[in-house]
Amino acid sequence: MKTLTLQVPDSLDTKEAKTLLAAKLYEKGALTLGQAAELAGYTKRTFMELLADYDVSVFDYSEAELEKDLLNAQSYHL
Repeated sequence: MKTLTLQVPDSLDTKEAKTLLAAKLYEKGALTLGQAAELAGYTKRTFMELLADYDVSVFDYSEAELEKDLLNAQSYHL
């Protein structure tokens, strides 16, 4: 893994900056969920919960894929 050194203003919390960077890299698909969680310093579960704070979805489904899944689910009867 590479090391990146950033200078951030004193007013910016380092942990929050790492989490934001990890969330955006995950959203772009540049990092897996596990890699992003590790970068931010959280477990996968905690990181997944924090993603909502950054308007990042854990699920990467298009509208068409969701509609297809819904139609498929409706064909099953419990």
